[in-house]
This record gives sequence, structure tokens and C-alpha cells, in this order.
Amino acid sequence: MLRNYSNSRTLGDNIRLGTLTAFTAGTINIASLLIFLSFTSNVTGHYAIFAAEISQGNWAQVAVVAGWIFLFFFGGFVANLSVINFNKKSKYFAHAFPIILEILCLLTVGIYGQFYYEKTLGETEALVALMLFATGLQNGLTASISNFSVKTTHLTGTTTDLGILASMFTQKKFRKSPELMGKAKLLLSIMTAYVLGAIFSGLTYYSLEFRVFYVISVCLLVVIGYDFYKINIRHFQTEYRYYKIYHKPTFIAFLYYKIHNKDEKRTVSRPNTNAKLAFSDK
Repeated sequence: MLRNYSNSRTLGDNIRLGTLTAFTAGTINIASLLIFLSFTSNVTGHYAIFAAEISQGNWAQVAVVAGWIFLFFFGGFVANLSVINFNKKSKYFAHAFPIILEILCLLTVGIYGQFYYEKTLGETEALVALMLFATGLQNGLTASISNFSVKTTHLTGTTTDLGILASMFTQKKFRKSPELMGKAKLLLSIMTAYVLGAIFSGLTYYSLEFRVFYVISVCLLVVIGYDFYKINIRHFQTEYRYYKIYHKPTFIAFLYYKIHNKDEKRTVSRPNTNAKLAFSDK
């Protein structure tokens, strides 16, 4: 889901990524609505509130809402910054890092809410800000690595695109287009997962309360764990993959060599290079 980037991604990659992250976004949004009476998976409504507070001269609230909008923006900024700066060193880490940050934010909200939250206005504003940063991270990451094909924290654009596609599918030539059919499947999967996440959050909130954020964190762990499994565990018996991938010391490569009693100094030839593998002396 995370390891492929931009145009190298398949429809299946995008559907898996979109489904899981949309489910978490729907869960986050309804949980924040029930707890804080505020939406946190998008900022469309916050722009309207921002304008209304300016017109009424409530400058303290203008600053708060402006901070919320900025944090959603900053989440997207940090996510793409990670992708474009760390991608050459470790594509997996570059794409997993924003999700790890999001998990930390949500765990902070869950732990603070469960043990310390006293329902003051200041606490509410701070926790909403943290959740907006978290969803900004998620939306920025999914958009960045999917070449803007996957956006999962709100459904405005998704619903618009589905309406356009539905009108196009009234003509047979468009129904025969694999690209358009694939896009429709992706958008429908995102919409369905978002709604299911919202329903799940609404049904379980009164029993779980702030512990619902732990459930969301587990869902996000599945997202980053899936690719870790695909890269490191599933192919652990594949000699070619490890000799091909690891050209510097890594823990997984170390285990591979020890378990299979391979020569750590073995080299591999590649086009136009004589690069040596991990654990080489030179």
C-alpha cells in the first residue's frame, strides 16, 4: 500500500490504501463530532467559521480557527516533505513516517481524553487541533504517494467525481474504459469505507469513548504493518530479493545471512555497477 509511489502504483494498491485510511478518517470524524462537537477530518466548515468570526470581530476565536486550518495544512506539508526527502533513502520509511506521527497524535488524544480530560474549552481546542494535524498528515500522505488519486479524509471531491463518472457511464464508450471503471471502483471503495468507519464510531463511542482512538491506531498500524510484512517477512526465504535489496547493513539482512549461513561478503552484479552487498568490508 505504501511502498509503491505515484505512477508505479496499481489500482489494487490505491484501493487498499484508500479503504483502510478512509475507514479511519470516518471513525475520527464522528468520534470528534460526538466528543468535541467539531469535525476534524476536513477544514471546509472551519473556513466558514473563520469568516464568520472575522465578521463578528471575535479575534480570539479567529486565531483559534486559523490555527486549526494551519495545522491541517501543516500536516499535509509534513507528509509530503517526508515523501520527497526520505524517498531515496527508504521508500517504506518515507511513506510510513507520517502514519507513525498520526498514530502518536491519536494515541495522545486517546490517553489524555481517557485519563486527564476535564472538558474545558482550552483542552477541547488543543485536542481538536491535534486531530486536525493528524488527519492533515493522512490526507497529505495518501494524495502524495498516489499522484493525487486518493484523498480519504473528506468526501466532497469524491462525491463530485462520482457524479461526473455516473453521467459519463450513461454512454457505452465510457463504460468500456478500464481507467474510468477503475476510478469509479476506487471512489466507491473510499466512500463506503468512510461511511462504515463513521457508523462504527457512532455505534461504539458510548461504550469505548476515548478508547476508540486506540482502535483507530490499530487500523493505521495495519496500514504500515502490511508493507513491512510484504517487504521483510513474506520474502524472507527469497535469496534473490535480499541480495538485490540490501546494499548496506540492515537487521533483516543480518538475520537472513545468519539463518541461511550465507557469505556476508558476497557480491552481486547489476547493470553498469559492481556494488557490493551488506556487511562487505569495503
